[in-house]
Amino acid sequence: MDFIRAVLFISLFVSPGMSWAQVNIKTEFFSKSHYRYSEGDDGHRVGDSEGSAMVYQLAAKLPISIKVEEERKNVWGIALNTAYAALNNHHFDQPLVIDEIANLSVGVFNLRDLNDQWTMISMLGAGVYAASPSMDDLRGNQILINTAALFIRHINPNLDLGVGAAVNNSFGYPMLFPALYLKWTKEGKYTFDVSMLEGVDISLAYELSPKLKLSYIVGVDGQLAMVNSYDKKQMFTHQYIVTGFKPELKLGKQITMPLVMGISGMRTAQLTERKLKSLWVDSNYYFDVSAYVSLGLTYKLQ
Repeated sequence: MDFIRAVLFISLFVSPGMSWAQVNIKTEFFSKSHYRYSEGDDGHRVGDSEGSAMVYQLAAKLPISIKVEEERKNVWGIALNTAYAALNNHHFDQPLVIDEIANLSVGVFNLRDLNDQWTMISMLGAGVYAASPSMDDLRGNQILINTAALFIRHINPNLDLGVGAAVNNSFGYPMLFPALYLKWTKEGKYTFDVSMLEGVDISLAYELSPKLKLSYIVGVDGQLAMVNSYDKKQMFTHQYIVTGFKPELKLGKQITMPLVMGISGMRTAQLTERKLKSLWVDSNYYFDVSAYVSLGLTYKLQ
């Protein structure tokens, strides 16, 4: 993986975020596309291999304690993230992909305003990153411990920047990784938003009416499974870049329904060794461009 993909890999574990009181559910569909292999600047199809996918996600951040003193928040809460990916693979002659991914993580987070310019976010949790939702197939090396701490500087009303560290045992032993935070919003007739909280999200939005907002978005997301294959410990990474139009309907004061229609520019799906060097391997197996549709519901508790 190159540096950008390494950052996205780390974001699969680190997701405290500043939206500390909301529930999201989402269903994603990727149409059938060819499976390809690239190394450096060279790329080619892998036989007649092809595949489509369905991904179901639920994410919740639920505050359990909120204190405000001198306009400074101190929030403790529980974060829950779960995802199930069904990969419909066809015409594979080699064991290059898996058919299912099941992710479930639970953690405790704390969001604390240190002063008017600085906020600290910390989290501690654990997760299951498996190749099957069945408890009978669960192995101890598919359970990972995740912890992170971020210090965020409020540069101005539109821009927040943060840096910190994350620790997890995705490579079989505890490793320290850098963690980055970016939130930039520019409001006017159009609202431009760049967020690097849970993956990467970029959007340009226009409010058509008080009930309907239309955006053009670019987003990055993914899932991960720890796999025991042929006496080797491996990771299966499923990451994707999507772009398209996103109408968002406001159903009430706290509920919105986003619909995204567009394409997936690349959907990485590959097995790599469960070693740190895998982050910088200059080769990539992925599914080609495909149609993409997602539908979700967001409930904001704030």
